[in-house]
Amino acid sequence: MSSSTFTFSLYLLSLTLVAHIALGAKAAKPLFHFCSNLDNFTTNGPYETNLNKLVGNLYLKTPLTGFGSGSVGPSHDQAHGLALCRGDVKFADCQACVAEAGAEVRKRCPNNKRAVIWYDNCLLKYSNIDFFRKIDYQNRFYMWNLRNVSDPVLFNQKTKNLLSQLSEEAYVAPKMYATGELELGESEKLYGLVQCTRDLSTVDCKKCLDSAISELPNCCDGKEGGRVVGGSCNFRYEIYPFVNS
Repeated sequence: MSSSTFTFSLYLLSLTLVAHIALGAKAAKPLFHFCSNLDNFTTNGPYETNLNKLVGNLYLKTPLTGFGSGSVGPSHDQAHGLALCRGDVKFADCQACVAEAGAEVRKRCPNNKRAVIWYDNCLLKYSNIDFFRKIDYQNRFYMWNLRNVSDPVLFNQKTKNLLSQLSEEAYVAPKMYATGELELGESEKLYGLVQCTRDLSTVDCKKCLDSAISELPNCCDGKEGGRVVGGSCNFRYEIYPFVNS
């Protein structure tokens, strides 16, 4: 079997597996998604062919280390993409999340050349423009707990301190990921998580996280939990454990 035939067969197999998992597993609900209307592609055209192959490649690559990226096709119809699983997510859950993300984003953004979708366990992003090694400040959203804390000034400062400490750990870590906790009182703790996509340099990971953490007053002022989630990095904090052991 020639290498080109083997590659094409592997591609078809990956698409079959994506469809099988997305249909067979209980679908998780996306946190959010963005579809860019700046560029659209023709159904069954060369960009869609490259995009389908890219999504299949990300399904195969990402669960191995929790991160995958790549580009498919010639420059004028090239599709660039990445997928990132949360640092505590196991292989099977990462694989299922990337499969679901790839299928769902194509339904929600059917002819858009640029799109990104987030789940609790993963994100998947693609574009006709090479975005690797660049901080994505554009695709960002907030989530927060509706409940307020009793002392917002003190709580906000402790939250910022914890996330800043985790940022210092994450940007030099191989997975660009860190979790931790902080005592709030005798029987209460604050739990945090930060993470970057691994196409970023260590310097840009730190910049991205610092920018996200600076959004705390806008996102989650005095809230028991919150997230700033973007296309290059994210953080989350809660007053209950949410990271897999």
